[in-house]
Amino acid sequence: MLALADTIKILNDDDALEMFKKTLPGASASLVQVQVSNRASRNHALSILEGAKGNKNSDRQGIDFIMLALRGKSAGFEKVIKLIDNMVKLLGEEQLDDDHKKEYCEMQFDFTEDKKKELERSVSKLETSIDDAKEGIATLTTDIESLNDGIVALDKSVAEATEQRKEENDDYKTLMQSNGAAKDILAFAKNRLNKFYNPKLYKPDGAAMLMQISSHVVKADPGPAPDAPKAFKKNSEGGGGVINMIDLLIKDLDTEMTESETEERLSQENYEELMGDSAAKRASDSKSVADKEGVKANTEAALAEAETNLKDTKSELMATLEYDASLHAECDWLIKFFDMRKEARTGEIDSMKKAKAVLSGADFSLVQTKEARFLGRA
Repeated sequence: MLALADTIKILNDDDALEMFKKTLPGASASLVQVQVSNRASRNHALSILEGAKGNKNSDRQGIDFIMLALRGKSAGFEKVIKLIDNMVKLLGEEQLDDDHKKEYCEMQFDFTEDKKKELERSVSKLETSIDDAKEGIATLTTDIESLNDGIVALDKSVAEATEQRKEENDDYKTLMQSNGAAKDILAFAKNRLNKFYNPKLYKPDGAAMLMQISSHVVKADPGPAPDAPKAFKKNSEGGGGVINMIDLLIKDLDTEMTESETEERLSQENYEELMGDSAAKRASDSKSVADKEGVKANTEAALAEAETNLKDTKSELMATLEYDASLHAECDWLIKFFDMRKEARTGEIDSMKKAKAVLSGADFSLVQTKEARFLGRA
């Protein structure tokens, strides 16, 4: 068949025809008339389809159906050609479906992988945030307890200091009152001595002073009665020594009272400074407690929200992993055999197009010239 086709092509060539016109003028019959037999075309087409059927990935059922139609001889080539066209169209659609499916799978794999990584990062961040929040709450709880304990201890110290200051002030007042009374008594005694020894220095209102002193002094047990007085003898020098001694006692009392006043003033100043510092510290610590309790409340709220988000994110991650597993079950086979399937379909389509070409040329003469004679005949 190939030899005949090549021969016809050569003889039908324009240059060959032109040469025949020059060398064989007047020739009116065909030089060659060859008709490809239907049987040969059918057998050629069957051999082509049989070769395509040998591919393990080909659609053997479709090829078998076309080959059956060719072998049956009842169906014309037009019907078989239509079957081939339908089969080629079907294979093209299947390949297009595979292309779309592969594109969809690859896109979904990329999307799922990105989402999985994003969710895993979110889970990690939320877990870290939860750990930090729990640690922060524990630290805040400890700080608040320490501050509250400090406030209680401070209040106790303030109460003790206040009680001590009250006792010191009471002692001071008692001392000042007692020393004042003692000075008055000594002054009265001195005045009485002056009446005897130094009449010019005597103050007549001494009796009233004594009554005033007596009203402020608690009388002690007088004890046993003194011995009877001996005969009195006036001694000016002795009187001066007693008066000097009284003046020394009064001076000592004044010194003691002055020192007590200084100590009382310093103690009061120290107490007031302590109270001021304590009040400032208590206010600062109380504010710190309130601030930390506010931060703790906010942290606890954030912790609850983070735990809820973590639970939801883990659920979403689990759903994504399940979807990824189902996607692999759906797509892995296609992606693995995609190139093989595409190659097989391409081979099938090529074989069917060749078979169609063979069958399409079986119903008409390859060469028909105007003259009905062979070369070399009149």
